[in-house]
Amino acid sequence: MKFKKFGATEQKVYDLVKPITDELGYYLWDVCYQKEGAVWHLCIFIDSDDGITIQDCERATEPINDIMDKADPVSQSYVLEVGSAGLERELVKEEHFEVCEGDTIRIRFIRDIDGEKEIIAILSGADKNGVTVITEDGKPKTFPLADIAYVKLYFEI
Repeated sequence: MKFKKFGATEQKVYDLVKPITDELGYYLWDVCYQKEGAVWHLCIFIDSDDGITIQDCERATEPINDIMDKADPVSQSYVLEVGSAGLERELVKEEHFEVCEGDTIRIRFIRDIDGEKEIIAILSGADKNGVTVITEDGKPKTFPLADIAYVKLYFEI
């Protein structure tokens, strides 16, 4: 696992959209620009302390669409999607780990570590050296980023 760095298009979009999401009271969680089949998708993921509803997504879509039309930062056609980051969102940027310290996370490993393919623990911190969690026994443990396939928030249903 590596911390996500924006590509040029994603960074331009992030810079355009962030003031809008801030003004609307949303946290801009992530921007993804990816091709699915023959179609490019520009996905804007938002969050708030109260969660995100369909109405929140609709409320954010119009001003985001307007600024994207005016600034035209993407050279080819794309489908714009504005949505919630989700309850079990993936943590991909350093700031995600900072915001989620103290939350329960699921770490999926690339290969077994101490006989485990994944663990559920409390996030204590993360940096370029690894992800530190508090395990069930209350002790901190750090896992190198190179050993991690993904980290997601965990909610028991």
